[in-house]
Amino acid sequence: MTADAAAQALALTDAAVAGDRRSLARLLTAVENRTAVGEGAMRRLYPLAGRAHLVGITGPPGSGKSTLVAALIAEVRKDGRAVAVIAVDPSSPITGGALLGDRVRMQAHAGDDAVFIRSMAARGHAGGLASTSMAAAAVLDAAGFDLIFIETVGTGQSEVEVAAAADTTVVLEAPEMGDEVQAIKAGLLEVADLVVVNKGDRPGAQRTAAQLRAMLVASAPRDWGATRAQPRPKRPEILITTAATGDGVPELMAALDRHRVAGRSGSSAASRLERAETQVWAIVGDRLRARLHDPAHAALTEALLGDVAEHRVDPYAAADRLLKGIADG
Repeated sequence: MTADAAAQALALTDAAVAGDRRSLARLLTAVENRTAVGEGAMRRLYPLAGRAHLVGITGPPGSGKSTLVAALIAEVRKDGRAVAVIAVDPSSPITGGALLGDRVRMQAHAGDDAVFIRSMAARGHAGGLASTSMAAAAVLDAAGFDLIFIETVGTGQSEVEVAAAADTTVVLEAPEMGDEVQAIKAGLLEVADLVVVNKGDRPGAQRTAAQLRAMLVASAPRDWGATRAQPRPKRPEILITTAATGDGVPELMAALDRHRVAGRSGSSAASRLERAETQVWAIVGDRLRARLHDPAHAALTEALLGDVAEHRVDPYAAADRLLKGIADG
Protein backbone atom coordinates (compact mmCIF):
# COMPACT_ATOMS: atom_id res chain seq x y z
CA MET A 1 0.00 0.00 0.00
CA THR A 2 1.27 3.45 -0.91
CA ALA A 3 1.80 6.12 1.72
CA ASP A 4 -1.05 8.14 0.19
CA ALA A 5 -3.47 5.19 0.39
CA ALA A 6 -2.43 4.53 3.99
CA ALA A 7 -3.02 8.17 4.89
CA GLN A 8 -6.45 8.13 3.24
CA ALA A 9 -7.39 4.93 5.07
CA LEU A 10 -6.31 6.42 8.39
CA ALA A 11 -8.23 9.64 7.84
CA LEU A 12 -11.41 7.86 6.70
CA THR A 13 -11.43 5.35 9.54
CA ASP A 14 -10.86 7.99 12.20
CA ALA A 15 -13.63 10.17 10.78
CA ALA A 16 -16.07 7.25 10.33
CA VAL A 17 -15.57 6.02 13.90
CA ALA A 18 -16.07 9.59 15.11
CA GLY A 19 -19.49 9.66 13.45
CA ASP A 20 -18.85 11.40 10.13
CA ARG A 21 -21.43 9.77 7.86
CA ARG A 22 -19.92 11.13 4.64
CA SER A 23 -16.57 9.55 5.50
CA LEU A 24 -18.36 6.32 6.37
CA ALA A 25 -20.05 6.30 2.95
CA ARG A 26 -16.70 6.92 1.20
CA LEU A 27 -15.11 4.18 3.25
CA LEU A 28 -17.82 1.67 2.30
CA THR A 29 -17.34 2.58 -1.36
CA ALA A 30 -13.63 1.87 -1.05
CA VAL A 31 -14.32 -1.47 0.63
CA GLU A 32 -16.94 -2.42 -1.95
CA ASN A 33 -14.55 -1.59 -4.80
CA ARG A 34 -11.74 -3.55 -3.11
CA THR A 35 -9.29 -0.65 -3.27
CA ALA A 36 -6.05 -0.37 -1.31
CA VAL A 37 -7.68 2.30 0.82
CA GLY A 38 -10.57 -0.03 1.62
CA GLU A 39 -8.26 -2.90 2.54
CA GLY A 40 -6.13 -0.63 4.71
CA ALA A 41 -9.23 0.64 6.48
CA MET A 42 -10.47 -2.90 7.09
CA ARG A 43 -7.17 -3.84 8.70
CA ARG A 44 -7.63 -0.99 11.18
CA LEU A 45 -11.35 -1.40 11.78
CA TYR A 46 -11.75 -5.16 12.03
CA PRO A 47 -10.42 -5.40 15.63
CA LEU A 48 -13.12 -2.88 16.63
CA ALA A 49 -15.95 -4.99 15.16
CA GLY A 50 -17.78 -7.94 16.68
CA ARG A 51 -20.21 -6.13 18.97
CA ALA A 52 -23.21 -5.47 16.71
CA HIS A 53 -26.15 -7.81 16.18
CA LEU A 54 -26.20 -8.81 12.50
CA VAL A 55 -29.68 -9.75 11.28
CA GLY A 56 -30.12 -11.30 7.84
CA ILE A 57 -33.46 -10.74 6.09
CA THR A 58 -34.20 -13.04 3.16
CA GLY A 59 -37.17 -14.41 1.26
CA PRO A 60 -38.81 -14.40 -2.16
CA PRO A 61 -39.66 -11.28 -4.19
CA GLY A 62 -42.89 -9.65 -3.09
CA SER A 63 -42.69 -10.85 0.51
CA GLY A 64 -42.09 -7.29 1.72
CA LYS A 65 -38.49 -7.45 2.92
CA SER A 66 -37.72 -3.76 2.49
CA THR A 67 -41.03 -2.64 3.98
CA LEU A 68 -40.44 -4.87 6.99
CA VAL A 69 -36.89 -3.56 7.45
CA ALA A 70 -38.22 0.00 7.38
CA ALA A 71 -40.78 -0.92 10.05
CA LEU A 72 -38.08 -2.58 12.16
CA ILE A 73 -35.92 0.55 11.92
CA ALA A 74 -38.78 2.61 13.37
CA GLU A 75 -39.18 0.09 16.19
CA VAL A 76 -35.46 0.05 17.00
CA ARG A 77 -35.27 3.83 17.08
CA LYS A 78 -37.93 3.90 19.82
CA ASP A 79 -35.22 2.46 22.10
CA GLY A 80 -32.65 4.99 20.90
CA ARG A 81 -30.41 2.36 19.32
CA ALA A 82 -28.34 3.13 16.23
CA VAL A 83 -29.22 0.93 13.27
CA ALA A 84 -27.66 0.34 9.86
CA VAL A 85 -28.97 -1.47 6.77
CA ILE A 86 -27.09 -3.19 3.97
CA ALA A 87 -29.62 -3.67 1.18
CA VAL A 88 -28.33 -5.83 -1.66
CA ASP A 89 -30.04 -5.29 -5.02
CA PRO A 90 -29.80 -7.42 -8.18
CA SER A 91 -27.44 -6.05 -10.79
CA SER A 92 -27.54 -6.16 -14.56
CA PRO A 93 -25.47 -8.98 -16.06
CA ILE A 94 -24.66 -6.65 -18.96
CA THR A 95 -23.80 -3.29 -17.37
CA GLY A 96 -23.28 -4.35 -13.76
CA GLY A 97 -25.61 -1.54 -12.68
CA ALA A 98 -28.44 -1.84 -10.18
CA LEU A 99 -31.64 0.04 -9.44
CA LEU A 100 -30.93 0.12 -5.68
CA GLY A 101 -34.64 0.49 -5.09
CA ASP A 102 -34.54 -0.67 -1.47
CA ARG A 103 -33.21 2.73 -0.41
CA VAL A 104 -36.36 4.34 -1.86
CA ARG A 105 -38.60 2.33 0.48
CA MET A 106 -36.60 3.46 3.53
CA GLN A 107 -36.46 7.19 2.74
CA ALA A 108 -38.55 8.03 5.80
CA HIS A 109 -35.43 7.42 7.91
CA ALA A 110 -32.95 9.21 5.65
CA GLY A 111 -32.77 12.30 7.89
CA ASP A 112 -32.00 10.35 11.08
CA ASP A 113 -28.27 10.47 11.94
CA ALA A 114 -28.62 7.25 13.94
CA VAL A 115 -29.82 5.38 10.83
CA PHE A 116 -27.46 4.51 7.98
CA ILE A 117 -28.72 2.78 4.84
CA ARG A 118 -26.29 1.40 2.30
CA SER A 119 -27.46 -0.13 -0.97
CA MET A 120 -25.08 -2.54 -2.69
CA ALA A 121 -25.24 -4.18 -6.10
CA ALA A 122 -24.84 -7.97 -6.11
CA ARG A 123 -22.54 -7.69 -9.17
CA GLY A 124 -23.27 -11.25 -10.19
CA HIS A 125 -22.42 -12.78 -6.82
CA ALA A 126 -24.64 -15.78 -6.06
CA GLY A 127 -26.29 -16.47 -2.73
CA GLY A 128 -28.24 -13.24 -2.37
CA LEU A 129 -25.39 -11.06 -1.11
CA ALA A 130 -22.67 -8.92 -2.63
CA SER A 131 -19.22 -10.43 -2.19
CA THR A 132 -18.23 -7.51 0.08
CA SER A 133 -21.38 -7.52 2.24
CA MET A 134 -19.63 -9.00 5.27
CA ALA A 135 -16.77 -6.52 5.00
CA ALA A 136 -19.29 -3.68 4.86
CA ALA A 137 -21.04 -5.10 7.92
CA ALA A 138 -17.72 -5.14 9.81
CA VAL A 139 -17.16 -1.47 8.93
CA LEU A 140 -20.62 -0.50 10.18
CA ASP A 141 -20.08 -2.58 13.31
CA ALA A 142 -16.81 -0.79 14.05
CA ALA A 143 -18.50 2.55 13.39
CA GLY A 144 -20.75 1.95 16.39
CA PHE A 145 -24.04 0.63 15.02
CA ASP A 146 -25.73 -1.64 17.54
CA LEU A 147 -27.96 -3.44 15.03
CA ILE A 148 -27.24 -4.13 11.36
CA PHE A 149 -29.85 -5.52 8.97
CA ILE A 150 -28.55 -7.33 5.89
CA GLU A 151 -31.29 -7.64 3.26
CA THR A 152 -30.60 -10.10 0.45
CA VAL A 153 -31.41 -9.75 -3.23
CA GLY A 154 -34.48 -11.98 -2.97
CA THR A 155 -34.65 -12.99 -6.62
CA GLY A 156 -34.35 -16.76 -6.33
CA GLN A 157 -34.36 -19.85 -4.13
CA SER A 158 -30.65 -19.88 -3.17
CA GLU A 159 -30.54 -17.00 -0.70
CA VAL A 160 -28.92 -19.08 2.04
CA GLU A 161 -25.49 -17.44 2.14
CA VAL A 162 -26.87 -14.81 4.52
CA ALA A 163 -26.96 -17.47 7.28
CA ALA A 164 -23.15 -17.47 7.36
CA ALA A 165 -23.03 -13.67 7.48
CA ALA A 166 -25.66 -13.04 10.17
CA ASP A 167 -26.12 -13.79 13.86
CA THR A 168 -29.86 -14.16 13.26
CA THR A 169 -31.47 -15.21 9.97
CA VAL A 170 -35.06 -14.15 9.30
CA VAL A 171 -36.88 -15.83 6.41
CA LEU A 172 -39.97 -14.05 5.06
CA GLU A 173 -42.92 -15.65 3.36
CA ALA A 174 -46.13 -14.05 2.08
CA PRO A 175 -49.60 -15.65 2.09
CA GLU A 176 -50.82 -17.60 -0.92
CA MET A 177 -47.65 -17.09 -2.98
CA GLY A 178 -46.95 -20.80 -3.31
CA ASP A 179 -43.45 -20.38 -1.88
CA GLU A 180 -43.77 -22.66 1.15
CA VAL A 181 -42.64 -25.81 -0.65
CA GLN A 182 -40.02 -23.88 -2.59
CA ALA A 183 -38.61 -22.57 0.68
CA ILE A 184 -38.21 -26.04 2.11
CA LYS A 185 -36.68 -27.28 -1.17
CA ALA A 186 -34.23 -24.42 -1.31
CA GLY A 187 -33.07 -24.90 2.25
CA LEU A 188 -34.31 -21.48 3.35
CA LEU A 189 -36.20 -22.91 6.32
CA GLU A 190 -33.14 -24.94 7.30
CA VAL A 191 -31.10 -21.78 7.85
CA ALA A 192 -33.93 -19.78 9.44
CA ASP A 193 -33.76 -18.71 13.05
CA LEU A 194 -37.09 -16.89 12.72
CA VAL A 195 -39.76 -17.36 10.04
CA VAL A 196 -42.07 -14.41 9.38
CA VAL A 197 -45.31 -14.57 7.43
CA ASN A 198 -45.57 -10.95 6.29
CA LYS A 199 -48.68 -9.24 4.89
CA GLY A 200 -50.65 -10.86 7.68
CA ASP A 201 -53.75 -8.83 6.81
CA ARG A 202 -54.19 -10.87 3.64
CA PRO A 203 -56.50 -13.89 3.47
CA GLY A 204 -54.57 -17.08 4.00
CA ALA A 205 -51.91 -15.69 6.36
CA GLN A 206 -52.91 -17.99 9.20
CA ARG A 207 -53.11 -20.95 6.82
CA THR A 208 -49.61 -20.18 5.46
CA ALA A 209 -48.23 -20.03 9.01
CA ALA A 210 -49.90 -23.36 9.82
CA GLN A 211 -48.41 -24.97 6.70
CA LEU A 212 -44.95 -23.69 7.61
CA ARG A 213 -45.29 -25.02 11.15
CA ALA A 214 -46.25 -28.42 9.77
CA MET A 215 -43.20 -28.41 7.48
CA LEU A 216 -40.93 -27.45 10.37
CA VAL A 217 -42.29 -30.25 12.54
CA ALA A 218 -41.24 -32.69 9.82
CA SER A 219 -37.80 -31.11 9.37
CA ALA A 220 -34.69 -31.44 11.49
CA PRO A 221 -34.69 -28.96 14.39
CA ARG A 222 -31.91 -26.37 14.73
CA ASP A 223 -30.82 -24.49 17.84
CA TRP A 224 -30.60 -20.72 18.08
CA GLY A 225 -26.96 -19.86 17.79
CA ALA A 226 -26.00 -23.21 16.26
CA THR A 227 -24.32 -23.64 12.90
CA ARG A 228 -25.28 -25.97 10.07
CA ALA A 229 -22.43 -28.25 11.20
CA GLN A 230 -23.62 -28.27 14.83
CA PRO A 231 -27.44 -28.38 14.91
CA ARG A 232 -29.28 -28.61 18.23
CA PRO A 233 -32.95 -29.33 18.91
CA LYS A 234 -34.94 -26.11 18.57
CA ARG A 235 -37.17 -25.16 15.66
CA PRO A 236 -37.47 -21.58 14.42
CA GLU A 237 -40.27 -19.48 15.81
CA ILE A 238 -42.98 -18.46 13.34
CA LEU A 239 -44.46 -14.98 13.56
CA ILE A 240 -47.03 -13.03 11.55
CA THR A 241 -46.52 -9.36 10.69
CA THR A 242 -48.07 -6.68 8.54
CA ALA A 243 -45.13 -4.40 7.88
CA ALA A 244 -47.20 -1.73 6.14
CA THR A 245 -49.20 -1.06 9.32
CA GLY A 246 -46.64 -2.14 11.91
CA ASP A 247 -48.76 -5.00 13.23
CA GLY A 248 -46.58 -7.75 14.72
CA VAL A 249 -43.36 -5.73 14.32
CA PRO A 250 -42.83 -5.14 18.09
CA GLU A 251 -43.22 -8.89 18.64
CA LEU A 252 -40.67 -9.61 15.89
CA MET A 253 -38.24 -7.11 17.42
CA ALA A 254 -38.67 -8.79 20.81
CA ALA A 255 -37.93 -12.17 19.19
CA LEU A 256 -34.78 -10.76 17.58
CA ASP A 257 -33.59 -9.46 20.96
CA ARG A 258 -34.29 -12.84 22.57
CA HIS A 259 -32.33 -14.57 19.84
CA ARG A 260 -29.43 -12.19 20.34
CA VAL A 261 -29.25 -13.09 24.02
CA ALA A 262 -29.62 -16.81 23.29
CA GLY A 263 -26.83 -16.67 20.72
CA ARG A 264 -24.45 -14.93 23.08
CA SER A 265 -25.08 -17.45 25.84
CA GLY A 266 -25.09 -20.45 23.49
CA SER A 267 -22.80 -21.74 20.74
CA SER A 268 -22.07 -18.35 19.16
CA ALA A 269 -18.35 -19.20 18.96
CA ALA A 270 -19.15 -21.82 16.32
CA SER A 271 -21.20 -19.27 14.38
CA ARG A 272 -18.31 -16.78 14.48
CA LEU A 273 -15.93 -19.46 13.23
CA GLU A 274 -18.28 -20.25 10.34
CA ARG A 275 -18.50 -16.55 9.46
CA ALA A 276 -14.71 -16.20 9.61
CA GLU A 277 -14.32 -19.17 7.27
CA THR A 278 -16.76 -17.64 4.78
CA GLN A 279 -14.96 -14.28 4.85
CA VAL A 280 -11.46 -15.70 4.45
CA TRP A 281 -12.41 -18.07 1.63
CA ALA A 282 -14.15 -15.23 -0.21
CA ILE A 283 -10.98 -13.13 -0.03
CA VAL A 284 -8.85 -16.08 -1.14
CA GLY A 285 -11.16 -16.56 -4.14
CA ASP A 286 -11.03 -12.86 -5.05
CA ARG A 287 -7.23 -12.82 -4.85
CA LEU A 288 -6.89 -15.96 -6.92
CA ARG A 289 -9.10 -14.46 -9.63
CA ALA A 290 -7.06 -11.26 -9.53
CA ARG A 291 -3.84 -13.23 -9.96
CA LEU A 292 -5.31 -15.13 -12.91
CA HIS A 293 -6.14 -11.85 -14.64
CA ASP A 294 -2.70 -10.42 -13.93
CA PRO A 295 -0.77 -9.77 -17.18
CA ALA A 296 1.95 -12.15 -15.99
CA HIS A 297 -0.53 -15.05 -16.10
CA ALA A 298 -2.84 -13.82 -18.86
CA ALA A 299 -1.15 -15.80 -21.64
CA LEU A 300 -1.32 -19.08 -19.70
CA THR A 301 -4.95 -18.44 -18.72
CA GLU A 302 -5.99 -17.62 -22.28
CA ALA A 303 -4.19 -20.63 -23.74
CA LEU A 304 -5.69 -23.06 -21.24
CA LEU A 305 -9.19 -21.68 -21.68
CA GLY A 306 -8.80 -22.15 -25.43
CA ASP A 307 -7.67 -25.74 -24.91
CA VAL A 308 -10.69 -26.45 -22.71
CA ALA A 309 -13.03 -24.84 -25.26
CA GLU A 310 -11.62 -27.12 -27.96
CA HIS A 311 -11.72 -30.16 -25.65
CA ARG A 312 -7.97 -30.65 -25.87
CA VAL A 313 -7.67 -30.33 -22.08
CA ASP A 314 -10.27 -31.14 -19.45
CA PRO A 315 -11.29 -28.33 -17.04
CA TYR A 316 -9.84 -30.13 -14.00
CA ALA A 317 -6.39 -30.39 -15.55
CA ALA A 318 -6.62 -26.76 -16.69
CA ALA A 319 -7.47 -25.63 -13.15
CA ASP A 320 -4.53 -27.60 -11.75
CA ARG A 321 -2.14 -26.01 -14.27
CA LEU A 322 -3.43 -22.51 -13.53
CA LEU A 323 -2.99 -22.99 -9.79
CA LYS A 324 0.50 -24.40 -10.32
CA GLY A 325 1.35 -21.47 -12.61
CA ILE A 326 0.25 -19.00 -9.92
CA ALA A 327 2.22 -20.82 -7.22
CA ASP A 328 5.38 -21.00 -9.37
CA GLY A 329 4.99 -17.38 -10.48
